[in-house]
Amino acid sequence: MSRDDAQSGTGGLPLVIVGAGRSGTNMLRDCLAQLDGVVTWPCDEINYIWRHGNREETTDEFTAAHARPPVQAFIRSRFTDIARRATAADRSRREGPIIVEKTCANSLRVPFVDAVLPEARYLYIVRDGRDVVASAGKRWKAPLDIPYLLAKARYVPVSDLPYYATRYALNRLRKLRSSDATLSVWGPRFEGMQALAETASNEAVCAAQWSRCVERSDAAFESIAPERVLRARYEDFVSSPAEHMMRIGEFVGRPFSPDAIAAATANVRVSSVGKGGRELPPDVVSRMAEMLTRYGYS
Repeated sequence: MSRDDAQSGTGGLPLVIVGAGRSGTNMLRDCLAQLDGVVTWPCDEINYIWRHGNREETTDEFTAAHARPPVQAFIRSRFTDIARRATAADRSRREGPIIVEKTCANSLRVPFVDAVLPEARYLYIVRDGRDVVASAGKRWKAPLDIPYLLAKARYVPVSDLPYYATRYALNRLRKLRSSDATLSVWGPRFEGMQALAETASNEAVCAAQWSRCVERSDAAFESIAPERVLRARYEDFVSSPAEHMMRIGEFVGRPFSPDAIAAATANVRVSSVGKGGRELPPDVVSRMAEMLTRYGYS
């Protein structure tokens, strides 16, 4: 499928960032969103949109079979809305926009995403699981952020609002009642996650979550044409962000100017590499051992 054919479907080129939670997906999306011709949603994730039609599934591990025609049509229409607004704002542009999307749960359901957006390109980013565990653990205990919640709530399908409002309230209530003020679930939900959260430490759950997200993404990308997938390690990206952004421009056929890239990556820092993830219990690290080795983390 040519890029022109792809853009005829949603009005732009979907560029889906795939990565486990706390792996740099936000950073990557924010850098791209500053570049001319790139658009995205004004919130960090649209998991409510991706789950529409499958909202009562207990995990985020959807398969291509979950992408039934009504589900495909709904999700694609949301991409089309973003593209139309961008086109209306700049009618002089001859090409459709690059539509960047970043929802961490997609790392568990790449075949589903690809069934919905067969024309998409993918940016797959992996970060040292030990650093992810240190960072993700803080999110499980984060205080209520009303502005953040409202920004995401704007993109909850109207018919799903009562369902998610109830689930959110119950999750927060459990956090208040827990002895360590920890949410019952945070981030991509993998098979067996709830049961593990009831018996294992928060670090162990975060480790299993990272490992499962990477494992599932790896397996899925084996079946997708390599020219549609651009891979990067978080540590490499933050060390040379301009170089990686140039690669992304070439990957999507929209070379970005060096000045634009310099401005977009001005706040990228290496300070979080190796931060807090080197003193994890052996049983926690063992849950990530295979994926850590696969990606050269020692």
